[in-house]
Amino acid sequence: MSDPGGAAAAAGALALLCGALGLLVPALVARIPEPEPEPEPEPSTVHAGADGADGADGADGVGVEEEPKEAYADIARSPGLAWKAALASAVAGAVVGWAVGADWDLLPLVPLVPVSVALAVVDWRTRLLPTKVIAPTYLVTIALTLLTWVVTRETDDLVRAFWGWLVAGGIFFALWFVHPRGLGYGDVRLAGLLGIALGHLGWGELLVGVYGGFLLGGLGGGLLSLLRVVERRAFPFGPFMLLAALLGIWIGAPVLDGLATG
Repeated sequence: MSDPGGAAAAAGALALLCGALGLLVPALVARIPEPEPEPEPEPSTVHAGADGADGADGADGVGVEEEPKEAYADIARSPGLAWKAALASAVAGAVVGWAVGADWDLLPLVPLVPVSVALAVVDWRTRLLPTKVIAPTYLVTIALTLLTWVVTRETDDLVRAFWGWLVAGGIFFALWFVHPRGLGYGDVRLAGLLGIALGHLGWGELLVGVYGGFLLGGLGGGLLSLLRVVERRAFPFGPFMLLAALLGIWIGAPVLDGLATG
């Protein structure tokens, strides 16, 4: 690290700022509009899916109805959500600040940290990544990325952010297109958003952040399903993507340097 003092200062400042913003996570979750309810199918139209189930797994292999989605307002009222979100945001902010250092590149990441915590909570509880949260975050991230370019004039970073969106979003879109039952389109939207942020920082951050999502999702999801914390075919992928993005910011650059130097 070229400037440990600057990195430590950035880590402390971002921990405080992101921690304070994390206190707003319950309010953000409470403002998410509920999705429109799907019309109930006629009894004659209910049938088992290709894997023998329609929705949740049934013990007899026959499709059973999924449990109703938890309301966003109920999630927002969860005991301790504010301080837990603040703590998670502060820790993530400290990692981001330490990895990036006192640099303008931090600007697009500041609002992304608490929003990512909110998305992780919502996806874990509902297995949904609301467009009403991701779409505005896209606009904010793009605007702050452009503002960073105006200040730094680092055109390579801006071009890399575009490629990050294209590569990460494209990979997830292809996977969703081939097997939509295995991946939600909210994951596709989130991948593009994370691709912008990671690509803006560097190729190493993008590589580790994207690949790490599949690695953590496969290993973590498999372990959690073995422990019966989540269902094997219904665990949320978003939290693993977000954790991998943080990991990419933290160790992406040295990992790529290590691969390049052999």
